[in-house]
Amino acid sequence: MLAVDVVTIFPEMVRAAVSDGIVQRAIEKELVRVDVHDLRDYSNDRHRSVDDAPFGGGPGMVMKAEPFLRAVEALLPAGRGPRDAVVLLSPRGRVFRQNVAEEFAGLDRLVLLCGRYEGIDERVRTALDADEVSVGDFVLTGGEVAALCVIEATLRLLPGALGDNDSALQDSFVDGLLDFPHFTRPALLRGMAVPDVLLSGDHGRVRRWRRKASLAATRQRRPDLLAQAQLGPEDQALLCEIKAEQPSAPALSHTQLTTQRPATRASRDAAEPHAAAFCGAPGPQRR
Repeated sequence: MLAVDVVTIFPEMVRAAVSDGIVQRAIEKELVRVDVHDLRDYSNDRHRSVDDAPFGGGPGMVMKAEPFLRAVEALLPAGRGPRDAVVLLSPRGRVFRQNVAEEFAGLDRLVLLCGRYEGIDERVRTALDADEVSVGDFVLTGGEVAALCVIEATLRLLPGALGDNDSALQDSFVDGLLDFPHFTRPALLRGMAVPDVLLSGDHGRVRRWRRKASLAATRQRRPDLLAQAQLGPEDQALLCEIKAEQPSAPALSHTQLTTQRPATRASRDAAEPHAAAFCGAPGPQRR
């Protein structure tokens, strides 16, 4: 059973979030144990303080190292085992992706440290050799929301956590692509009809439509993923169909261009020659 420990100055915020939904069901099935710890319990002064002014000056406060070190030492008294991880939620960390969730799902113990204010004293990361993880290129007020993202993404990969184990296998990012669109009743909603193929009962056609829709969505919205995906012959053929139907993926808006990661344009160009070579068409020309 996976054991997750969350260290935070807002324990009730985390407890409320894990007391419902998939996380609570996983706890009830004894697939996981989630314990939330108040960082202030590990402070060594009568005011239970956990922060102080930064050396070198500057705005805000920095979370002190000693309470975090005491907390981890209490949680892992024998030290960190080979299947244990101590994770510091930080915008400076490696990006939390599906493969990282899969990595965490294979652990025995996952300790999540939630920072606040200007951040955590760097000596926490150094002393614990902690894995710094970021949930994206944006800044949150604290690490609690990020920790909850990590918990849910990880727990849903545990066998038995979902009602249907195949659900996790069809999610976005599992095979490097975005998920296909989903529809349910009614078949006609305010003039918008469900694609006929999904009503046909032909499982082969449905599977092919879904794969093509997944490739098309990834090409349009996340070409950086498409450039790295492992594509088989059928995928390549479907991409050729998509390229013929949509000669170029829709251009990014000015707002998207100024907010996307810098590599997005380059990855779009990288994805197109890959498919173009298979389809026998020239890729983008560069001067």
